[in-house]
Amino acid sequence: MGTVTAADKNRYSLSEHAFSAPNLEPALYIVSTPIGNLGDITVRALETLAASALIACEDTRVTATLTQKFGLKTPLLAYHEHNAEKQRPRILAELDAGGAVALVSDAGTPLVSDPGYRLVHAVLAGGHKVIPIPGASAPLSGLVASGLPSDTVLFAGFLPQKGGPKTKRLEELAGVRATLIFFESPHRTAATLELMAKVLGEGRDAVVARELTKRFETFERGSLVELAGRFEGTQVKGEIVILVGPPEEKPEAKASDLDALLIEALGDMPVSAAAKKVAKATGLDRNDVYKRALDLKSGGT
Repeated sequence: MGTVTAADKNRYSLSEHAFSAPNLEPALYIVSTPIGNLGDITVRALETLAASALIACEDTRVTATLTQKFGLKTPLLAYHEHNAEKQRPRILAELDAGGAVALVSDAGTPLVSDPGYRLVHAVLAGGHKVIPIPGASAPLSGLVASGLPSDTVLFAGFLPQKGGPKTKRLEELAGVRATLIFFESPHRTAATLELMAKVLGEGRDAVVARELTKRFETFERGSLVELAGRFEGTQVKGEIVILVGPPEEKPEAKASDLDALLIEALGDMPVSAAAKKVAKATGLDRNDVYKRALDLKSGGT
């Protein structure tokens, strides 16, 4: 990890000016780093990284770009899902000895769709403090520029890759009255948008945010079906955030309306399929609709 001299300790540079950070109390510091534009680093993040005994990071090569940019000399410790069991005791020992440890991800805020929570759990169980150092976040950056409602938000992270579990997860989220935020890989973006249009609703407003804060940052806006068509057959590059607006408010269906819809649907499909179709159309609970469909099928009133 290299040797840090007394003269280097707590030092960092900003716009070619050198500074010395104040000492830190012993704790695990969850430090947000830029998601693309290095200018998005905060002064508090630099002070924390400079004054920590070590920086635990996913990839030392990625974090070294940041530390070199700002003249940080703090030793780097690789900490990721493949070596966590081995490295966690090293971090806990540093905290037990009264040191301060900074945890960073390759980009953005740690613990957002990554396994760092296990370290936080272990640190708290060991009686140590955990202190957040807020900053850049891809979900929030995408949200505030999306134009979609931001009063209620659900961050869903990455969807399952396989078709069955992926569809099931989207079905679980379809009725949530919130703006949904997803991470997605470039090569799956087109297929995911197509599936979202089928499951969540073709007309739902959505945004595909790409390369946030970077040179080629783009926002593609439209309905899910429009975006699915726009991305079909294209080679997408860069980091992707997909945001989907909340479902449209539907007027509450009356019992007479429900029966009429069910009778029509039962004319050419089985009970389960009819209940699913009507529940989706009315926004009513699928189990309640299914029970009513059974009553109507059996001749009940």
